Amino acid sequence: MASWSALVVTTAVALAVSPLGSPPATAEGEVSYSYLDGVAAQFRAPDASPPGANDWTCRLDHAHPEPVVLLHGLSNQTVTWNTLAPVLAAEGHCVFSTTYGTGALGSLGALGPISDSAVQIGAFIDRVLSATGAAKVDLVGHSMGGAIPFHYINHLGGGPRIDDYVAMAAPFHGTTLSGIQSMFDTVATTVPELDDAITRQCGPCQFSYGSPYLTDLRPDPAVAPGIDFTTIVTRYDEIATPYETGLLAGANVDNVVVQDLCAQDYTEHYELTADPVAVSVVLAALSGDGHPSPGCFPVLPFIGPLPVGSATPPA
Repeated sequence: MASWSALVVTTAVALAVSPLGSPPATAEGEVSYSYLDGVAAQFRAPDASPPGANDWTCRLDHAHPEPVVLLHGLSNQTVTWNTLAPVLAAEGHCVFSTTYGTGALGSLGALGPISDSAVQIGAFIDRVLSATGAAKVDLVGHSMGGAIPFHYINHLGGGPRIDDYVAMAAPFHGTTLSGIQSMFDTVATTVPELDDAITRQCGPCQFSYGSPYLTDLRPDPAVAPGIDFTTIVTRYDEIATPYETGLLAGANVDNVVVQDLCAQDYTEHYELTADPVAVSVVLAALSGDGHPSPGCFPVLPFIGPLPVGSATPPA
């Protein structure tokens, strides 16, 4: 629990102040493949809809019959989807995003209990379905936003409302936070009543490795055989660790490790949603085209492709 508390504070600071200063803004209409530009967008307009998202007049077509709902992790919609939302919109998708699970830390989302966040996500999905007239949505979630929908499926009857489910660096089976969690095990066991009281109200804490809340989550694709699952992970993940926690098993699952497609890609947990290779996998998963054939070039943690902004949108 304490390790997650440290992460919450760190992430809150990142949402308020851009690391390394404020990155230069990209030209209007240009898609940035850098996590830092998402942070800069948050700095300019806190919790604003990312480019291309939340056009409630968007109409579906034969090529894109389901709206795409984007779900952030311990962050918010502005930071997380600054890259993927405009790419999906440019491909003809109707894209929707929201910031759920907020609390005292303002724009920082996914703080609330898993069950509460799942209820908010379900309500947002209902709103999207009502506005678009669709019967199902496609979900793309990052980190906790990639795992929480299993509560929606298992406990809120959400399975029939989902067609494709893409999870990026989701801690399905819990996380050790690169070993930091073990440093606080003694603290948690010393005062178990306090630890339990805090964890009941703390969504990130509920994803700690070995948490009983993961049993309740039940991330088993077999419970929803009608959903096509795609997981995307990076071997350099520092938050959802070990990185295999983001993988699922089942006949309706496609597991993708970014470095299996490009060994020069050093993206970590946060850059993953802006990573050109990961973005191309999302596009392929939603189109049903199978694995993409993305270009391969160096991608740095947080910063993105070198030079920054040189990546071209995946075909």
